[in-house]
Amino acid sequence: MKALHDVLKKELAAGVLPCGRFGANTVWLRLVLLTHKVLTGLKRFALKPEYLRARPKRLRFRIFCSPGKLVRHVRQSLARLGRQAAEVLEWAEARALLAAPA
Repeated sequence: MKALHDVLKKELAAGVLPCGRFGANTVWLRLVLLTHKVLTGLKRFALKPEYLRARPKRLRFRIFCSPGKLVRHVRQSLARLGRQAAEVLEWAEARALLAAPA
């Protein structure tokens, strides 16, 4: 339980409330809890087992904040990513696992 409290407070900003209004702070805390649940589901269902115990900061730097550039050339839009091809394929597999059935 202490680890959950530490992650919520330090890494997902539950310790820094946005203002002095009770309602706004309640909404902020609910968004933090929702973010934690989404990240936990992502780790359990879509990402590799090596990310199962990853903290939000690690996920942010390894997956979410990847350098890239959108390039338009000959009526095409391309994404040039600053990651290895194997990592991009892992992301594609994870996205396919999260796709909702039609």
